[in-house]
Amino acid sequence: MDRKVKMGLLGAVTGIANGFFGSGGGIIAVPMLKGQGMEAKKAHACSLAITLPLSAVSAFFYGQRVGFDIKETLPLIPMGLLGALLGTALMKKIPTKWLSRIFGVILIAAGVRGLML
Repeated sequence: MDRKVKMGLLGAVTGIANGFFGSGGGIIAVPMLKGQGMEAKKAHACSLAITLPLSAVSAFFYGQRVGFDIKETLPLIPMGLLGALLGTALMKKIPTKWLSRIFGVILIAAGVRGLML
């Protein structure tokens, strides 16, 4: 299959997951990008670049259909931004092997939690 077609399908699957799970597209994008031969840290960075616009679109449509209270959301943003800066700084320092292991543990924990709900 042509690389452009594969990447287009990756974008579509990521978008569907993001809309379905509410910003879960990155969980799908990272392994798929790595499967396309992308180095792990670049796959994580690319996943973030993909999910940013997808999350904005998903938030808009969730807000239209389900609604959310912006007053409850705003207090989360400053610490979320701080966490993003910290995570980015740590990603540069963590060896790729450990980054993949940490990501795997988070996926397993999320899966177990999802099964228990």
